[in-house]
Amino acid sequence: MRRSSVRLPTLAEIRAERRRREQERERQRIAEDVEGIRARSQTLEGFIKEHWRILEPTRPLKFGWALRAMCKHLEAVTEGRIQFLLMTVPPGMMKSLLMVFWTAWEWGPVGRPDLQTLATSYSQLNVLRDNLKLRRLIESDQYQAAWPMRLRGDQNAKGKFENTGNGFSEARPFSSMTGGRGDRVKVDDPHSTETAESDAERKTTVRIFREGISDRLNDITSSAMVIIMQRLHHQDVAAVALELDLGFVHLNLPMEFEAERIDQTGKVTSGPCRTYVAGELFFEDPRTEDGELLFPERFPREEVERLKRAKGSYAYAGQYQQRPSPREGGMFKRHWFADKILEAAPAGTTWVRHWDLAATESATAARTAGVKLGRAPDGSFIVGHVVKDQIEGPAVRRLIKATAESDGRAVKISLPQDPGQAGKVQSKDMISMLAGFVAQAEPETGDKITRAEPFSAQCEAGNVYLVRGQWNDDYLDELCLFPGGAFKDQVDASSGAFGKLMSVRGPLVISDEVLARAAAGGRR
Repeated sequence: MRRSSVRLPTLAEIRAERRRREQERERQRIAEDVEGIRARSQTLEGFIKEHWRILEPTRPLKFGWALRAMCKHLEAVTEGRIQFLLMTVPPGMMKSLLMVFWTAWEWGPVGRPDLQTLATSYSQLNVLRDNLKLRRLIESDQYQAAWPMRLRGDQNAKGKFENTGNGFSEARPFSSMTGGRGDRVKVDDPHSTETAESDAERKTTVRIFREGISDRLNDITSSAMVIIMQRLHHQDVAAVALELDLGFVHLNLPMEFEAERIDQTGKVTSGPCRTYVAGELFFEDPRTEDGELLFPERFPREEVERLKRAKGSYAYAGQYQQRPSPREGGMFKRHWFADKILEAAPAGTTWVRHWDLAATESATAARTAGVKLGRAPDGSFIVGHVVKDQIEGPAVRRLIKATAESDGRAVKISLPQDPGQAGKVQSKDMISMLAGFVAQAEPETGDKITRAEPFSAQCEAGNVYLVRGQWNDDYLDELCLFPGGAFKDQVDASSGAFGKLMSVRGPLVISDEVLARAAAGGRR
């Protein structure tokens, strides 16, 4: 019996033929439904639903009211109703893909292939990744069937590609925005979660944003900028964009609804997010109950609770609640002091006032602050008085001397000593100025957060009280924003006073003899 000469196909050939037939069936489906594809893609939401599987073939699309709100605001940008849009949303809200779909939607269904887009992010890898996704979407069979468009061969790289309608999409890291321009400037997470806490990194990012916001637009009167990000710091790009009053419409979507929010100044604000366009209400957060979720279709309650445990209160408040300090504070909680206000300190309280010194005077500079902290006979701690000011040079010396005279000689004075010879000279000069008072200067060790932890622990245990005064609200505001707040001087002064107070062995008793010698200028 002779063997057959027919060669059986290999497994690879079978798979290739299967793919070819599937692709042919898909092209036939598209050809038969092209008008339906166009009709269903008239809105950005419809376009995303119609083309989702091109970019995410295995991951199902979950849509909810929050994504509809984001699409609605982007559509308003396309219509020219919004020029500057800021969207602060939690991670996992499809923000990067949303920017990809928006550009493809404007080029195709909207009929604006001439739009030139500059896309940027803190990460060069991320922005190049998304530019490649946009190109893959544009070149797909379905998109080309509905909106025929060719990409120019002489400018078709992953960092920048152009279409034959004079539009382009250019991807640049945020640190290299200089020189790039567009009709649409898309900023997707300008800060990295790893570097937003670094003052130097964050300030550089903010400076690039401030200096380039108008220079990056093709036409300052009609070109648009969209920033979509999670909040990472009290003074991040989102905060600066709002503080400068540049005209941004702000869509703010926290993961959990808060009927009352504590804003970044520590004040209570209304919870629902509302946006206005041309003076008219454009959108309002539909949630009404505390804790209602933003996107339960994708983030159910058990997942949100897991995120809270994993992230911790401070990171969760910024990244997920869009409030870069927890609702009642970071390392310090507002409710710890709810019933801790005294009319006067107990008799026999031992006092120390520690100073946190600042050398520069400006609207955003750190302040000189002095916190008077006492240890009561029962072991509790009393914040008796706080003084602060944005002053420099001789004014700092005058403030410290005047405060010492007001406190009296029974209050020990503690000063930080900067490292190096200059710090020693400054400390010696300060101590000499305070002749007649018990004053001491010592170098500080550790960072501000580490130094604040022991004092924070006592506050949490309910062992810290405040004497009623006009300074109370500002003091608590700063504590509850720490370490994300713009100012840290009152916290640092409190930490220093606590450390100095704990180093005092027993009550601080100053005899009449010591006072007499002090009054005589320290002479025996």
